Amino acid sequence: MPVYQYRGRNQRGESVKGQIEAATADVVATQLFNSGIVPIDISLTQARADVLAALRGRFRGGKVELVDLILFSRQMYTLLKAGVPIMQALRGLRESTQNPAFIRVLASIGESLDTGLELSTSLKRHPEVFPPLFVSMVQVGETTGSLEEVFLQLAGYLEREKDTRDRVKSALRYPIIVIVAMVIALFIINIFVIPAFIKVFASFRIQLPLPTRILIATSKFTVAYWPYILGALAATIFVVRNYVRTADGRYRWHRLKLKLPVAGKIIYKATLSRFTRALAVIIKAGVPLVAGMTVVSRAVDNDYISERILQMRDGIERGETIGRTAQATGMFPPLVIQMINVGEESGAVDILMMNVAEYYDREVDYDIKNLSTAIQPILIVFMGILVLILALGVFLPMWDIVQAVRK
Repeated sequence: MPVYQYRGRNQRGESVKGQIEAATADVVATQLFNSGIVPIDISLTQARADVLAALRGRFRGGKVELVDLILFSRQMYTLLKAGVPIMQALRGLRESTQNPAFIRVLASIGESLDTGLELSTSLKRHPEVFPPLFVSMVQVGETTGSLEEVFLQLAGYLEREKDTRDRVKSALRYPIIVIVAMVIALFIINIFVIPAFIKVFASFRIQLPLPTRILIATSKFTVAYWPYILGALAATIFVVRNYVRTADGRYRWHRLKLKLPVAGKIIYKATLSRFTRALAVIIKAGVPLVAGMTVVSRAVDNDYISERILQMRDGIERGETIGRTAQATGMFPPLVIQMINVGEESGAVDILMMNVAEYYDREVDYDIKNLSTAIQPILIVFMGILVLILALGVFLPMWDIVQAVRK
């Protein structure tokens, strides 16, 4: 736990200073006020030690996964519905949780609640664990007195979110493995296989065909400069990863993902499923629509579509309907727009949006099951081109070698 150094004045107006170990600076201020000291300055004194402790904790306990939030929501619903106080529920969850990182988060939330903060405010202090949608719904639950029902809705939403993410990852895993295997195979061929053929060809004084000369030149370049090639590849990956972490790079990458062959369609449908489900949960929880659209834009996990959702929010602020603003973005298919219009007319937008989410879930399932069939022709073409290049480069000179041996 971090250590804070404070300066303040006691009830007699005398200057006092010291150190207190606490989770946050607010906890330190509360303790000082309770002891009759008015704080003037509170600063963290062990920043370096905290960084090292965080790194040790990261390697020791990992990070909080989505499954931890699902279990947390399910257990909070059960405990609150049974009438267990929040503080007692958090202590019980802290004792039963297996993830050390999440244990520390729960301990910090408990300390924040001890100082008089609300649960939503305590959760907001951990944005790396609790997404904005989670915090907003908990805040609505506290306001309306239906916190246990909110946790039940969150558990269902997070379970579907985890299922969608797992399916998208499984859809992308196969093509990525195949592409990586092809790159490794080409590297091995250029480093080990082709140089062996070069020795054979050099023993015969024959004119090599153009494909063979290209292969030999490529192999010699790879053998001579492979450390630089690997270094350039590593530098490229490092630069690209850092660029993608910027706002502009992340936006461009998210837009590009939607246009990828085969996989782009799956990612697009999964994102639409995430958007419609989040919108349904927000509306059902009673979150104001304008504020809810801001929360939903962060929940879709795609900056390109998030920008379109924020355009919808601006249109709703001007008094336009959800369906008209969705159609103006040009991002959503007619099915989504039609269901939104019907939902607005009938007053059941949340129900229809959940139906759309389930429809896209089934579409994603179908596309994933047929992914191997869809991607097989592309892989066959690439493999065919690779085999053709190797065959022309290696076997064409063999005919000339056979003729030279016969002579």
